[in-house]
Amino acid sequence: MSTAEAAPAPAPTRSEARIARSERLRLLMRSPTVIVGVIVLGFWIFCALFPKLVCPYDPIFDNQFTPNMKPEWGHPFGTDTNGRDVFSRVLAGSRNILLIAPAATLLGTVLGTMLGLITGYLRGVVDDVASRFIDAVLSLPLIVTSILIVTAVGKSGTWVVVLVIGLIFAPVVSRTVRAAVLTEAELDYVQAARLRGEKAHYIMSQEILPNVMSPIVVEFTVRLGYAIFTVASLTFIGFGVPPPSPDWAAQINQYWTLIDPYWWMTLFPALAIASLVVAVNLVADGIREVYER
Repeated sequence: MSTAEAAPAPAPTRSEARIARSERLRLLMRSPTVIVGVIVLGFWIFCALFPKLVCPYDPIFDNQFTPNMKPEWGHPFGTDTNGRDVFSRVLAGSRNILLIAPAATLLGTVLGTMLGLITGYLRGVVDDVASRFIDAVLSLPLIVTSILIVTAVGKSGTWVVVLVIGLIFAPVVSRTVRAAVLTEAELDYVQAARLRGEKAHYIMSQEILPNVMSPIVVEFTVRLGYAIFTVASLTFIGFGVPPPSPDWAAQINQYWTLIDPYWWMTLFPALAIASLVVAVNLVADGIREVYER
């Protein structure tokens, strides 16, 4: 039995990294689930960016129609209690959620990545203290923690929701990043950087971070789906965008007590939220499958 230990595989060169990225992109473009998710997600993004091109009527001020009309040819989603076209309001309702959810997810991913790099590389007391704090945050349900923080702040609105969700997502992301950093920190290229006398911040940002981007990308896409649901939940209970905004959750909040007999005012915004969450999850599943091969 040989006593020689197998040498660890060398780190990939830049050329190899580019080839790997190209191969992943090719696999993503061939994935049916990713294609379907991107089409649905792209549709809602287009509606959010160009509502005047897709909405047949003004979603906020055009209240010239008969209130409480059932879905019909001229108004496929009916009209609301103010005589506004529900179809136009649903098409325009993606703007707020597609602004808040990605911003909150990006904030949480950046903060979580920084925390994961620090705890995974430095370890020791820093890791122990941070881990106890993370465990405390994760012991409460996400939506309960969000409500507690928003209530404690005493304010609501777009950027408050972004900040709250981002801060709550950071500990979750940090756990994933920390696990990846712990593995990378033992490899030869990190040891070589230490022997060269490189500072800790340089090793974390320039050496380790590029090699843990795969789990970070996967974590971002997964968290985005949770962020959409959380934003909708906070708006529904009154901590998000108030009426007369065509925001989907705001519409559900405004009309859910009228679901019998005016079911269309609540059903179509709810289906829109569901379609967006499903689309993001389809893309996230495809990315996870490709990156974890």
